[in-house]
Amino acid sequence: QVQLEESGGGSVQAGGSLRLSCAASGRTFSTNAMGWFRQAPGKEREFVTAITWSWGITRYADSVKGRFTVSRDKAKNTMYLQMSSLKPEDTAVYYCAASNRGIGGDARLYEFWGQGTQVTVSS
Repeated sequence: QVQLEESGGGSVQAGGSLRLSCAASGRTFSTNAMGWFRQAPGKEREFVTAITWSWGITRYADSVKGRFTVSRDKAKNTMYLQMSSLKPEDTAVYYCAASNRGIGGDARLYEFWGQGTQVTVSS
């Protein structure tokens, strides 16, 4: 089992920045990739970005390319999401997820999930 805990959410005005963190614990040695998903009220959960744990290969949703950056600190077992130029449509609960299978945008790849952290962007 892998436990994931997100932090860093909050409220910010449009154009602002936030950094989310996801700390992993437990059987992290099997983790192949980690990702961020988000879910806005009344909408389905959607892929934001992901990163492979060993090589740092990344994937981004088109909606966040050029504004969001994913990274990881292997020594701290922590993944980060630096969000810049935030828009009101980025408002959502952001979830951290871990996969033993591989990187991708399909939520079914990810076996472990955090509880989520709220990000609210006001116009």
